[in-house]
Amino acid sequence: MWPFWLIIAGLCFVIEIYTVGFFIFLFGIGALIALLVSLFTSNLVIQIVTFIVSSSLLVLFFKPFMNRFLKTDKSVPTNVFRLLDKEGVVVTDIDSINSTGQVKVKGELWSAMSDNDIAKGERVKVVAINGVKVKVEKIDKLNN
Repeated sequence: MWPFWLIIAGLCFVIEIYTVGFFIFLFGIGALIALLVSLFTSNLVIQIVTFIVSSSLLVLFFKPFMNRFLKTDKSVPTNVFRLLDKEGVVVTDIDSINSTGQVKVKGELWSAMSDNDIAKGERVKVVAINGVKVKVEKIDKLNN
């Protein structure tokens, strides 16, 4: 019966590659423990109980332990979200009706939109990210 448990463990490990969270991985470990038990007894009931108990214990005790080390409470803005609250310059007039225009923020050129028309050369601040466009407001407007 050990080949069955080896296949189950292998499937669990392959599935875990495509998921996150170490949940299916723990069932793979349970299958390996059942494989070890199958080397000593051919009783299928004992093997299945071993698989269920070992997998359950791993989920109950190991999962919370891993969550404590894998989770971070501090979120670090990455990539595009680093642009929020940054200042830039309008390089192509921003038309509020058609949502067209471009701004340069942190040396990068971005498609931009705004609730108001903004002329080329005006200083702006990024207030939101909408898909591949940044939403900006004139800095003078923000200070009022």
